[in-house]
Amino acid sequence: MDTRSIIRVYKKINLPKALVELDHYRNFSTLDCCIHNAALAINHKGKRHSHQKRLSKKTLSIARDILVDNKNSIKEIKSFDQLFVLIDNLLKPVKGIGELYIYDTSLRIGSYLDHLPEKVYLHSGTRIGARSLGYKNKYIIEMNELPKEFHQLEPFEVEDILCIFEDKLRTRDKNKD
Repeated sequence: MDTRSIIRVYKKINLPKALVELDHYRNFSTLDCCIHNAALAINHKGKRHSHQKRLSKKTLSIARDILVDNKNSIKEIKSFDQLFVLIDNLLKPVKGIGELYIYDTSLRIGSYLDHLPEKVYLHSGTRIGARSLGYKNKYIIEMNELPKEFHQLEPFEVEDILCIFEDKLRTRDKNKD
């Protein structure tokens, strides 16, 4: 599947679901509610997000307590980058919390604060997709570094594509050789 087809499929099938989730967090009445739900990985249906299914309730509760205790610092954040770094620093010591949880939680809280990513953040699944596009040993990709087809997308959408379609990107990459 070529990149344009992948983007077309993403926009038709996956993007509407992603926007529902972002709106879910954006529309909480208070930052406390948003942090609580984001930290516990509760989706718009009241269930746990699939990315965080394997994390224990105890681990999620510890993360929630840390984030709630740091609500004032979170409120002062001026960008997604700052939010991501803060959440990473706060939660990195928590056993079981990994880079996907840090990104997802930052994105959820960032949507409430109106601070979405301006760069593509890489974690386990997205890093595989990024490698297929020739990006190795990176944690962040600037939008202007990406192939032109991706410039029409928001960074969180590119992150989503790299994760969801990493196998298709890998196949696409092999077919090029």
